[in-house]
Amino acid sequence: MKKIFFTPGPSQLYPTVVEHFQRGFKENIPSLSHRGKQFQEIYQDLDNGLRKLLRVPKGYHIFIVGSGTEAMERTIQNCVGKYSFHFVNGSFSKRFFVTAKELGKNPKSIEANSGQGFDFNTIIIPEKTELICFTHNETSSGVMLPEKEIAEVAKKYPQMLIAVDTVSSAPYADLDYRLIDSVFFSVQKLFGLPAGLGIIIVSPRAIKKAEKLLERGISTGSYHNFATLLKFSEKRQTVETPPVLEMYVLEKVVGDMLSKGIKQIRTETEKKAKLLYDFLDAHKIFSAFIEDNMFRSQTVIVVDVQKAKVDVKKKLSEKGFIVGSGYGEFKEKHIRIANFPAHSVEDVKKLIKELNLF
Repeated sequence: MKKIFFTPGPSQLYPTVVEHFQRGFKENIPSLSHRGKQFQEIYQDLDNGLRKLLRVPKGYHIFIVGSGTEAMERTIQNCVGKYSFHFVNGSFSKRFFVTAKELGKNPKSIEANSGQGFDFNTIIIPEKTELICFTHNETSSGVMLPEKEIAEVAKKYPQMLIAVDTVSSAPYADLDYRLIDSVFFSVQKLFGLPAGLGIIIVSPRAIKKAEKLLERGISTGSYHNFATLLKFSEKRQTVETPPVLEMYVLEKVVGDMLSKGIKQIRTETEKKAKLLYDFLDAHKIFSAFIEDNMFRSQTVIVVDVQKAKVDVKKKLSEKGFIVGSGYGEFKEKHIRIANFPAHSVEDVKKLIKELNLF
């Protein structure tokens, strides 16, 4: 039976991934030296592709790390001396906040109830704040923060650095990178690759902040601090031996996405999300966990299945549809449905048809 993975990461592979991996093996990509010319060409092509796909401003830097979780650590270490401020509305935004605590910082936060967003007009961020941290799409709860609101906060506090976790929304997220100092994601969600690679996009302001912290004797990390990552990225190299084949395949997938067009990817994502939400809003058993349209995720749809008399996840699996469990306290109450570029409109319609049988 063919399986379609609607899990929110790792998820369905992008349609061309297997072909790219096979070609990479034939070309001996896994055996390349990460100090050699061919690797530098792969790095350069990946860098160029990401800049075009995400509209990264000139002067910003793209760093290769191990995961989105590592990117949280590097961002806190290199952008915060003492004080960060966090918008917490789920488990992963909470992880960002806790990371700052674990690194010995003094983070503050505002926390929304599960499944809800924020009233940005009423939030006052402390003057001492050095870095404001957002999770654009909260994978655990299915809350997506409006890009416009993130931009307004950045404009309101221009003296503060801005960090945005886009792990489960890039490249769908249409952010104005000129207002942001650290954007990061990993590849096992919307990019449709196996896990094992993280990307951080860093502004010149963030680099200067990291330099000032070092001058003050504050640790910004060991081998993966911004200074070291910058030094090697300028040579189109990584600090340590990276997953070269993964970088090669990511560059190819980015190229495929560029050929399709980011506008088309976003349009299809929103079309599929509308199909799912329209179905859920009309259904007698299932419902969307996020009620406010303003905060409904377009990439991770969380479904309340408490009224169902059967194990929905198990029944769907028997039909070849693999969905995610609910997260944390909602493990048995929700299912999570990924809506990534690897999922076609037809895939989503088939899933809805199966859900309609309950």
